[in-house]
Amino acid sequence: MAGPGFRAGPPLKPVLTGLLGGSFNPAHGAHRRISLFVRDALALDEVWWLVSPGNVLKPAAGMAPLPARYASARQMARRAPIRVTAIEAELGTRYTIDTLRQLKRRYPRRRFVWLMGTDNLAQFHRWRGWRRIAYEMPIAVVARPGYDAKAMASPAMAWLHRWRRRHSQNLIGAKRSAPALVILRFDPDARSATAIRAADPEWYRRYERTSQHDMLTHRLIAAAAPKAAMR
Repeated sequence: MAGPGFRAGPPLKPVLTGLLGGSFNPAHGAHRRISLFVRDALALDEVWWLVSPGNVLKPAAGMAPLPARYASARQMARRAPIRVTAIEAELGTRYTIDTLRQLKRRYPRRRFVWLMGTDNLAQFHRWRGWRRIAYEMPIAVVARPGYDAKAMASPAMAWLHRWRRRHSQNLIGAKRSAPALVILRFDPDARSATAIRAADPEWYRRYERTSQHDMLTHRLIAAAAPKAAMR
């Protein structure tokens, strides 16, 4: 119990954190550019890249080992307010909704916002528990070339539009800020992992001898069998 004259300090300010999930197969400059743009637009403290062990909506063929994908993300995120993690491999979560709930429990002093491109919004209705994701935390969508029309016409957008905010201010400022959706637009960046793999199918071999520790859990990133995750 506080003694006489004790004066409580101001409440700790929550750490505003963007979550960008994906295969990062490999990570590339568009991931970095989008993350920094969203950080500035939403006044986030930092962005976490959630490198998925696997992806149920993408074929396993052509998916590089997790350590290589993680290493490519670490290299791309260097000297930026981006923290790279493969925490899902440790949590053992199979779907995004389960990952987000566990992150909120594990890091209660952080306020999260889910980040995704219009390519993912177009198929968001196929994700397990996608409506529950919207209730867990605000969603910020970044426009991507060629996907806007599909995203705007998607079943998920038809449901989410009632919570769309025209401005990014205070998207995650309130304690109960979800559901909330904001769509952010900036100069298109056409770089893609698909094009990188087509030009260099064995890109991951550059990281075969790389051994790194997770920036969030500090555990060694070890190869694991791909699992259906991040959807």
